[in-house]
Amino acid sequence: MDPVLIGEVLSGLMFFGVIGFLLMGFPVAFTLAGVSLLFAAVGMGFGVFDPSNFGSLPNRYIGFMTNEVLVAVPLFIFMGVTLERSQIAEQLLLTMGKLFGNMRGGLGISVVLVGAMLAASTGVVGATVVTMGLISLPAMLRAGYDPKLATGVICASGTLGQIIPPSTVLIFMGDMLSGINSQVQMAKGNFAPTPVSVGDLFAGALLPGLLLVSLYLVFIMFKAVTAPASCPATPVPAEEKAELLREVFVALIPPLLLIMAVLGSILGGIATPTEAASVGAVGAMVLAGLRRRLSFAVLQQTMIATATITSMVFVILLGASVFSIVFRMMGGDTLVHEFLSNLPGGTLAAVAVVMAIMFLLGFILDTFEIIFIVIPITAPVLLALDVDPVWLGVLVGLNLQTSFLTPPFGFALFYLRGVAPPDLPTSAIYKGILPFVVLQIIAISILFIFPQIVTYLPRLIAG
Repeated sequence: MDPVLIGEVLSGLMFFGVIGFLLMGFPVAFTLAGVSLLFAAVGMGFGVFDPSNFGSLPNRYIGFMTNEVLVAVPLFIFMGVTLERSQIAEQLLLTMGKLFGNMRGGLGISVVLVGAMLAASTGVVGATVVTMGLISLPAMLRAGYDPKLATGVICASGTLGQIIPPSTVLIFMGDMLSGINSQVQMAKGNFAPTPVSVGDLFAGALLPGLLLVSLYLVFIMFKAVTAPASCPATPVPAEEKAELLREVFVALIPPLLLIMAVLGSILGGIATPTEAASVGAVGAMVLAGLRRRLSFAVLQQTMIATATITSMVFVILLGASVFSIVFRMMGGDTLVHEFLSNLPGGTLAAVAVVMAIMFLLGFILDTFEIIFIVIPITAPVLLALDVDPVWLGVLVGLNLQTSFLTPPFGFALFYLRGVAPPDLPTSAIYKGILPFVVLQIIAISILFIFPQIVTYLPRLIAG
């Protein structure tokens, strides 16, 4: 039997084997590495895999540890957890709720706007969903909101940190696409390719993030007009109106200044994402200190949470490296290249198929699992077909945001279920996210038709 065919078959079986073991409940990082080693042993038996290929693993792991771009990940996570633990996010939610309470759908609008602000200052989905679930959900249910609309708004708004910079997903994606794009361009004879940076992805994701926020707001306003009983107004008592302006200033201005300092320095080319992340981490501690919320206990909890989240992500990355080596060395990349290159419809059809596969994987896998498995496999082929790497990265980021919303393993649903009242049925949460998943698909379709929404800002900044 042809060794090339055997290798391609084994690599395909390995991909589905990983998904199968994950569905059985095995830990992600160990599943990626363990299944890959198992298929590597089978490949050695058939003579289609050389164990010396693992010799590149130490250098790859050292590269992760010395990569200055990836240092931004724990710093941004620290920044987000600090804002959440110091109750700055809580005060922001309460104040914005009062600000928009006099209009129908006002609480929903405030949740979306606060979700966007928290996304731009934290990028930590779990903390955002839990915070808004604890504070906003009881208030919305007391006000008479339809439970489906209330839960849907909170889950969807809490996931905006996946696409609005500074997103940790975009940091990893930018670093991966930078290396892949360089290799692809050099293979095509371009030895001075235009570099792709995390800053480019941040700039490219800004307008799509605002587009998604706008779609959420339009949907809530539509519900306020067509089904006013589902999102009634919550008028602010007269005695609280006098203090509202001061509350808005105190709650809104400091986080906005922090967002401007972090994103403005990156987009303006003043600082790298890592440098801006350090500014954000220090800024979050300063804000917490000014609110008298920064104690040793809070700092300790924040550091433990940061270490836990960061370790989880990087352990998955280490396991995914083993998978990538085995998959590529057994000919899986050739299999993917032939499949995508021969699709009727050309480049756009190839991108659409990859997006559809990622969307379906989002039902059963986490965002980081998907990008660490799928991007190294598909991105080289798509970039070789002259797909813009920034457009591809933002499209993938927006697509994978839905993985937090789609059952059965949508993490935003689990986060909200954990803090929702016991009498709120889980079915209401699942039904509530459906319109927002549709809005996600609409946003992806708009970016597919008008890629200039993604590429305009990076090109403007580049001059």
